[in-house]
Amino acid sequence: MVEDGFKLGFFEKYLALWVFLCILLGLFLSQYIPVLSSTINNMQIGGISIPIGICLFLMMYPALLNFQLKELRKLFHNPRPIILTLVSNWIWAPLVTAFLAYLFLSGHNQLIVSLILLGSSPCTAMVLVWGVLANGNQEQNVVNTSLNTITIMFLYAPMVSLLTGIQNIQVDRMALLISVFVFIGIPLVLGYISKKYLTGKKGEDWFFEVYKPAVGKIAVIALLTTLIVLFSLNGNVLIQHPEEMILVSIPLLLGFIIVVGLNLFVTKLAGLRYREAIISVIIGSSSHFEIAIATAITLYGLGSQAALGTTMGLFWEVPIMLSIVYLGKALNHKGFWKE
Repeated sequence: MVEDGFKLGFFEKYLALWVFLCILLGLFLSQYIPVLSSTINNMQIGGISIPIGICLFLMMYPALLNFQLKELRKLFHNPRPIILTLVSNWIWAPLVTAFLAYLFLSGHNQLIVSLILLGSSPCTAMVLVWGVLANGNQEQNVVNTSLNTITIMFLYAPMVSLLTGIQNIQVDRMALLISVFVFIGIPLVLGYISKKYLTGKKGEDWFFEVYKPAVGKIAVIALLTTLIVLFSLNGNVLIQHPEEMILVSIPLLLGFIIVVGLNLFVTKLAGLRYREAIISVIIGSSSHFEIAIATAITLYGLGSQAALGTTMGLFWEVPIMLSIVYLGKALNHKGFWKE
C-alpha cells in the first residue's frame, strides 16, 4: 500500500520557524534558568540523559513506521532511479560532505564528525512529504525510503568510521554501533510490530489517518524539546562564539548545492522522467537528521559541538528541501527532464 494522503501539517509546514524559536528559547534559558537544562542532562544512565534518550526514541519511532517490507518486492519494476538514489546516498553525498568538512572545519573535529554523521544518513521520513508536494512518484518514494531503512542499519556505522578515519579522528565505534542499534534497530522492530498489530486490529485507514499522524506530532514535539535543551546547555558558548554556527553552516550549505546539482545532472543524463527524477533528487540530497543528532549526543554528549552541528543540519534542511520542490517543478515546466 502506498500512502497518497500525505500533506504538510501545521508543525511540519513551519518547522524551520519552530527550530529558530527553539534556538532562541534555549539561549534564553541558558542565561536565566541554566539549572533546568543541566538538571535534565544530569538524569543519566551510562552517560546518556534519560529524558533526552526518551525524546530521541520518540523522534525515531514515527520515522521508522514508514518502513514497508512488502514494497521492496517492487524494487525491480523500475530499478534505475532507485539505484541512482542509492549511489547518491552512499557514495557522493557522504564523500562531498566529508571533503567539505575537512576543508572548512580543520581543527574542529566534533564539527567535522557532525557533518559526516549528516552526510552518511539518508532520509527515511520527511522525504515522503516532500515527494507529495513535488508531485513525484510516491511508489518509488516508499520503496526508496524502505530500502534506506535497511541500508542505514548496515552501512551507517562503517561509513562514519571510514570517513572519520581519513584524518584519524577518534570515534568510539562501539558507541556508534550502540547508537544504530538503539535508535534504528529497536524503533524499527517496534514500529514493524506495532504497525502489524494495529492494522490488524483497527485497519490500515485508522493506522495511516489517526495513529501515524498522532505519533508524528509527538515526534516533532520531542525534536523541539531536544533542541531547546541542546541550545540551553550551549548558550553561553554560542553567545560568546556565534561564529561556530556560521562556520558549520558554510560547508553544510555548499554541500547541499553540490549534491543537488549532481543529482539534477545525473537524473537528466540517465533520461529519467520528472516524477522519478524529482524523487531521486529529493531523497539523494536529504539527511536523516534524527539519527545524526541521536548519534552525536551518544558519542559526545548533549552539550557538545557535534550535537549542535547536527542540529544546524536540521535547521537548513527544511527550507532547502522546500526549495528543491519548487526548483524541480520549475525545471520540469521548462522541459529539463523527459516528458
